[in-house]
Amino acid sequence: MIVAGFGFRGGAGLAALEAALAQHGVVAVDALAAPEDKVALLAPLARAMDVPLLAIARDALQSVTTHSRSPASLRAYGVGSVAEAAALAAAGPRAFLLHPRRVSLDCMATCAIAQGFAP
Repeated sequence: MIVAGFGFRGGAGLAALEAALAQHGVVAVDALAAPEDKVALLAPLARAMDVPLLAIARDALQSVTTHSRSPASLRAYGVGSVAEAAALAAAGPRAFLLHPRRVSLDCMATCAIAQGFAP
């Protein structure tokens, strides 16, 4: 399972989310993931891509180790990268990052890609 995890500001629109994902080049994903308090803002992209949208609880975000260290993510969620944590948590216990977080050009959204394994 390949999951695109997202972190973004409340005012991020579809264009910013698409731009953050596009920073990875052409990547086919099986699902999108975001913190449960922001998942509704990601729904239009999930619908456009016809993939499931996974809401990740705060404790699940904090249960994984991220590579990046964003001061904003640390303050808001207690993790170094919301995008990386969402991707890793959604992809499962042995998941690893295929691509660390990338930032949209307008700096409104980040996206990371994780690979998970079926149980």
